[in-house]
Amino acid sequence: MRVLVVSGIWPPDVGGPASHAPEVAAWLRARGHDVEAVVTAATAPAAEPYPVRWVSRRLPAGLRHLRALLLIAARGRHADVVYSTGMFGRSSLGALAARTPLVLKITADPAFERARRRGLVGGEVGDFQAGGGGPLATILRRLRDAAIRRAAHVVCPSSFMRDLVVSWGVPPEGVDVLPNPAPRAADAAAFDAGRQPVLAFAGRLTAQKDLGTALAALRELPGVRLLIAGDGPERGRIAAEAGEGVELLGPLPRAQVLGLLRAADAAVLTSAWENFPHGVVEALAVGTPVIATRTGGVAEVVRDGENGLLVDPGDAPAFAAAVRRFLDDGDLRARLRAAAAPSVAAYDRDAVYERLESILEEAAA
Repeated sequence: MRVLVVSGIWPPDVGGPASHAPEVAAWLRARGHDVEAVVTAATAPAAEPYPVRWVSRRLPAGLRHLRALLLIAARGRHADVVYSTGMFGRSSLGALAARTPLVLKITADPAFERARRRGLVGGEVGDFQAGGGGPLATILRRLRDAAIRRAAHVVCPSSFMRDLVVSWGVPPEGVDVLPNPAPRAADAAAFDAGRQPVLAFAGRLTAQKDLGTALAALRELPGVRLLIAGDGPERGRIAAEAGEGVELLGPLPRAQVLGLLRAADAAVLTSAWENFPHGVVEALAVGTPVIATRTGGVAEVVRDGENGLLVDPGDAPAFAAAVRRFLDDGDLRARLRAAAAPSVAAYDRDAVYERLESILEEAAA
């Protein structure tokens, strides 16, 4: 099978698709499939044992989008199936022009993300579905629906996301829940987190992650440290607001990210809206409990009082109270830590990717 993998971000970028797309490309290639990638990047991507064709993010938006669309269409003609983790509109039109089946991995509502960035709406992704945001938001929703309905199949990491996709008019039988695969603990590099207690966050630094809530909570927790690994548009603001005990590590190789998560007392996630973040699965896989906000599909993997603690989004005092409870109760810490890795055992990488392989083969056929 010849597979064209499409991703809007790629290493050294930070974020779930930047981890998933090259990992699945390498896995498929190891299974004997021909793989090629089309990505956008700030600079030329590192060499891989398969072709990685890229469009520069330094180009003006309209020209960048057009070049990506034409590249997906051109390379899609040589593929049996296109597997896209981003650039959904361009992937949909490019695959249509190439007359090649398209499988999409939907991890967020692209219309909501765009509307939120433009300041058209606030709130959570669920609130956006019923309307709001004016005529431009309505156009964004319609474009989203048209792009995603063209896919031969859609995979989502959570039931929460699957329900959203079905609400956009995609037939239920064409949408599968396929969780983000858990890394293996052996993939983690050694990491010296220094003096305890330590909380860790790893991911893209965006408004969605609402790290302001974590910083506000930390001000109520003297002596507790927060290590932040990642990069993104909010990095400058976070650095300006960070107080004592907060350290921004910048983007790290994935092995070091896993090492950081393993060395921490707990991983934290204070997202204002969310689907099913890679960082949560990664932390649990290396045996670290998660303290997170109860939003989107997070509660499908972080179970309150079992492998982590959950609070409502945007509530810094409640988040601080959850961290304090976790750190003050040795029995609770031990119980959550013991349950962390077993709670994501079903997300074994080979099992997840074998199911994805079957979906791609079915679409290609």
